[in-house]
Amino acid sequence: MNSRERFVRCNLFKDVDHAPFVEIAAWPQTIARWLKEGLPADVDSCFYLNGNEFFGFERWEFIPLRTDLIPMFEYEVLEENERIIVYRGYDGVVHKALKEGVVGGTRMSMDQYISFPVTDRESFYEMKKRYNPHSPVRYPRWWNDLVRCWKSRDYPLALTGFGGFGLYSMLRRWMGTENACTVFYDDPSFAEEMLDFLAEFFMQLTERALKDVDVDWYNYFEDFAYKTGPLVSPYIFEKFLLPRYKIINAYLMKHGVRIISLDSDGNIEVLLPLIIEAGFNHICPVEQAAGMDAVKIRKTYGRDLAMLGSIDKREIAKGKKEIERELLRQVPYLLETGGYIPTIDHSIPPDVSYKNFMYYLEFKKKLLSGVHGS
Repeated sequence: MNSRERFVRCNLFKDVDHAPFVEIAAWPQTIARWLKEGLPADVDSCFYLNGNEFFGFERWEFIPLRTDLIPMFEYEVLEENERIIVYRGYDGVVHKALKEGVVGGTRMSMDQYISFPVTDRESFYEMKKRYNPHSPVRYPRWWNDLVRCWKSRDYPLALTGFGGFGLYSMLRRWMGTENACTVFYDDPSFAEEMLDFLAEFFMQLTERALKDVDVDWYNYFEDFAYKTGPLVSPYIFEKFLLPRYKIINAYLMKHGVRIISLDSDGNIEVLLPLIIEAGFNHICPVEQAAGMDAVKIRKTYGRDLAMLGSIDKREIAKGKKEIERELLRQVPYLLETGGYIPTIDHSIPPDVSYKNFMYYLEFKKKLLSGVHGS
């Protein structure tokens, strides 16, 4: 069974030889730590859900369509001292950030966001000019050559990458979290106008790809929840997001996309019935720190939702006993019931040692092969 067959069959609750062996990602600071602890410096350390020969991860690929703004804003430093920088980024957002702790372009701490490019209809109409779905650079160079390669592939292929596009997440990028939440109440017609534009933009952008390539799955990036619940209520989800999701998901299914995934950190449990109604059949990363319980979800929703993730990154940082306990408490049951790909429930943070990570992979392999003891 090749990686493509395994991925598709697993997520559709069909029999497989074993669940796919993959991980989501690691912080650059984590890789920097591992290099000091034994990770060879001459191997590929990137595994953002696209395979890695050194770790033995299976190959997955993403169609690299650009869903971002084109052209980008001009980068501009507005204020700077030895410790702090205030700048307008390529996304048009004004950031205030610590200059220390940057590795591989990633900061140890989140930026403070001071202002956002969309504040009203006028600024939204200006932003729309940067989202022409037919901009030639939205598709990779030598598209026809890539299409020929993908036709004979033996690995799963996703329509755009992780973190690329969503409905709520695009509003948040344009307006900031607070305004992306309150616009549904303050100006519902404006919210609908922006969401309709995003849905149409996405479908026009991806139409060529879906006609040219047999795509296996699509992952919406939303991140519309925090530790104890969603940032959008079930009412807001049902009124504003659900109708647009249904339109896009019907379009995806019409083009043969069988796995439609929703990616959100935080606790989205209260939204799961609506997520299923919207046409999603997969969720990730099932964040343990937010109280998401994959076993409970499986017992409640059965085969309505396949899952990826759910292994608590905090436990992986502790040691062998904790790693075994964390995996044994859920992975055997979820593998037995199907529709589950075990991974750590987010990017791997730098408090996870190289030794612990390698032991985690070793023990996970045993579970995938049906060995339930250490």
